[in-house]
Formats: sequence, structure tokens, C-alpha cells
Amino acid sequence: MFDRIEKLIGKENIKKIISKKILLVGVGGVGGTTLETLVRSGIENITIIDNDTFEESNLNRQILANVNVLNNKKVKVGASRSLLINPDIKIIAKDIFLNKDNINKIGKFDYIIDACDTTETKVELIKYALSNNIKIISSMGMGNRLDPTKVIITTLSKTSNDPLAKKVKEELKKAQINNEINVVSSTETPIKSKNIITSMMPVPSVAGIYLAYYVINDIIKSN
Repeated sequence: MFDRIEKLIGKENIKKIISKKILLVGVGGVGGTTLETLVRSGIENITIIDNDTFEESNLNRQILANVNVLNNKKVKVGASRSLLINPDIKIIAKDIFLNKDNINKIGKFDYIIDACDTTETKVELIKYALSNNIKIISSMGMGNRLDPTKVIITTLSKTSNDPLAKKVKEELKKAQINNEINVVSSTETPIKSKNIITSMMPVPSVAGIYLAYYVINDIIKSN
């Protein structure tokens, strides 16, 4: 199934991609697209973590959502869909809310992709990755935005117009951790809303693709 990818990047890079172990935290609007991109790009060892279920409000933007999976756990749906794309993958689905009390039980990975929307979890994932020498890329805020062309891959220290990134910076500063963490962020000023996070598909989906691209590209470039 990866014949066209092999012609693009070569057989040896396909082997490298297949060999890597990836942790993806969050499989919603951003993470669902990340998961799909990883699977279709050749990643075969994936652990996904999320404790949420699909709701009707997810149908407008989340690639894993459809009317047949409403009220089902996102990790279960994500794992099933992934196996339908590539039956050879080894995918582990964990229906848990990741926090400081259980993060040390998640195991060892080559890459961590943070696509969750909880500041505490983001900070704990960064701490875990740094202390265990694991590469990490984290998605910052994608809500209340319309323009997918404003989504970029950068470092946390260079983010702007991003309230979630600001909170993460503050927490990392308290923990005396620098801001040179790879992130996907939007430079678009969030559209004001009445105490609710609004979203439609283009922005979170582009963010999800960028997260996966960062990992795939880093694998290809590594020795």
C-alpha cells in the first residue's frame, strides 16, 4: 500500500518510518487528522490516549466522527478506523485522562505528539518527554480561528496570538523549563466568542497534518 510513498522517499525511509513508536495524545479535531495521516504515511506502532466520546458537535470538524460512532469512545473508533486502513499496524488504545498521577506509566516512545487541549496535560507531557529523552511536538490553540494558512510549525517561544501557548509558557517557566519546544501554532488572532470555543474543520485539520508531517520528516532526516 506504500508503493507511491516509497517512490517519493525511498525504501530505506519507509523502513525507518515503520520502525518508530509514536504516542499520540488526543484524537479529536487535531489528533484525529494526525492519526489518519500517520497511518496512511506508514507508521505502524502507535499508542493513542483520549478519554472522550464522540458527540454531535464533533461532526462539523473531526475526521473520525460520523453519526454511527456518536457516544462511542474516541480511542476505540480511532483504533478501529486505523486497522481498516492498514491491518498490519500495532495500535494500542488507552481510554484514560493523562495527568501527573499516571503519566509515568505510559512507557517509552520515539516521538510524543500532543494533540490534547488541557494545559496541565501538555506541560506534563513536555516534562516527561524531556526527562526521558523523547522527541515531542505539541499543538497549541486552534479554536476560534478560520484561516488555515496561518497555522505554522515553530517553537513555543516564538508563538503569538495564542492564549493556550501563553498558559503553557507560564507553567513551564514555573518549572524552570525553557520554551524551545516544537509546536504547531496559529498566528491568527482568535475570534472573540461568548465563553465557548468555536471551530470548523480547516484549521484543526491542518494542525493535525502538520503534527504528523513534523514527525515523518524528522524520521526521514534522522540517521
